[in-house]
Amino acid sequence: MANNVGNKLVIAISSRALFNLDESHQVFINEGLEAYSKYQIEHEDTPLEPGDAFPMVQKLLAVNEMLDGEPRVDVILLSRNSADTGLRVFNSINHYKLKIARAAFTGGESPYRYIAPFSSHLFLSTDADDVRNALDNGVAAATLLTAKRDPSQQDQLRFAFDGDAVIFSDEAEQVYKQDGLDAFTKSEIASARTPLSGGPFKSFLAALQGLQQEFKGGECPIRTALVTARSAPAHERVIRTLRAWDIRIDESLFLGGLDKGQFLKAYGADVFFDDQQSHCQSAKDHVATGHVPHGVANKLLLDK
Repeated sequence: MANNVGNKLVIAISSRALFNLDESHQVFINEGLEAYSKYQIEHEDTPLEPGDAFPMVQKLLAVNEMLDGEPRVDVILLSRNSADTGLRVFNSINHYKLKIARAAFTGGESPYRYIAPFSSHLFLSTDADDVRNALDNGVAAATLLTAKRDPSQQDQLRFAFDGDAVIFSDEAEQVYKQDGLDAFTKSEIASARTPLSGGPFKSFLAALQGLQQEFKGGECPIRTALVTARSAPAHERVIRTLRAWDIRIDESLFLGGLDKGQFLKAYGADVFFDDQQSHCQSAKDHVATGHVPHGVANKLLLDK
């Protein structure tokens, strides 16, 4: 079978991000691998409950039904299960009629090394180490945080992104962390016409926009938003950077340090990506949230 993924948006996702595996994972923690394997085989015909990324994946795959020709979205399953214990995961995929055909079962080892061969634009997992490895290898990645919330009820798929250290590099954030808000503001005013460097999610955002452009002349099923703690006058550099990249974002919220959670709820985000743990904690009770362990804020945490 030909492997033509050159013009597709490719999302790699772990089994624990796609499905709720808490119960079987607790068996592994309490009783070990052999008991876990036995449990999964005994329950392989019992569908797993949807996980935090399930609604997003469902909406992404639905995009393929709206376009003629070859599918434009490919979702790849990357799992630390063996193929034997992973059969329950694939049975659950079939139960929910998710069109996911490609997978890598790595038998307990980190699956991140298969992200690049699958040409993935984004990797979502509940394992922070796997996410860091993916980011270190140049792939947009986030650790999905678990929280109780109602998924978005709208058909449109809505992504929300923080700016610095996510879409953009952390170069401006370094100034803020080192010298404070006044120095940051002066630096951004002075550099307003100098585009920021790209962050780990720049390529994913560009690929997402390519998919959005397939819907010229009709209502697009995908919407994007920038949700940043920046405010005027630090907004200008962000706007000019996106313009220089020829990337369009549908909505931009410059919050000036306000709590992001309620704004994300009002926007109706299906998933929000941020590098700051505090912002992720604020967001996760309202929308599915992915922590991006990248940039100076996370380096400072690791150095403590």
